[in-house]
Amino acid sequence: MDDILLHYIDDALLVAEKPAGLLSVPGRLPENQDCLVSRLQALYPDVLTVHRLDQVTSGLMLYARGKAMQAALSGQFEKRLVSKRYEAVLEGVLDGEAGEVALPLICDWPNRPKQKVDLELGKPALTRWKVLARDAEAKRTRVELEPVTGRTHQLRLHMASVGHPIVGDVLYGAAPAQRVCLHASRLAFAHPVTGEAMAFGSGCAF
Repeated sequence: MDDILLHYIDDALLVAEKPAGLLSVPGRLPENQDCLVSRLQALYPDVLTVHRLDQVTSGLMLYARGKAMQAALSGQFEKRLVSKRYEAVLEGVLDGEAGEVALPLICDWPNRPKQKVDLELGKPALTRWKVLARDAEAKRTRVELEPVTGRTHQLRLHMASVGHPIVGDVLYGAAPAQRVCLHASRLAFAHPVTGEAMAFGSGCAF
């Protein structure tokens, strides 16, 4: 637990920071049992998962304490009442200052966990993007990403689909790098007991 930063904890919920490379939840194989939720449960046995981040992604995660709080917080995610923002560095210099990508996504079953764009069978997916900085010399663009929907690998595939994969994301066509440059930087929601607006921010390590 030493390497897990807790941003907030009370009797209803917990906000933690997931390091890149650590699973959110246990995998199927015995060697993939180490994950953020099991580390948190070692100290707080009532902690339950509400949402996930990809193993390669770092940043803010919200956890419920107990089944009633899990149901309440999961409901906020389902109703899209939770505001999420990510910071990413993309390959190439992105044109424009802001925009959105609306491409339906589905699991690429023979190549899972990879996802793919499928205009006929895919589930609707919407990502909004905003340029934060451009590095013409390195041919990279730093962006803020807002996933309006929450499909698997949505941000990664949407950015790759417009020709600008996230730096380090070899699964979606990027060159190898030290890590995938995707970080969950902001999280906002209503406290499930008091209704109070809660917002958290996390600085980017890349």
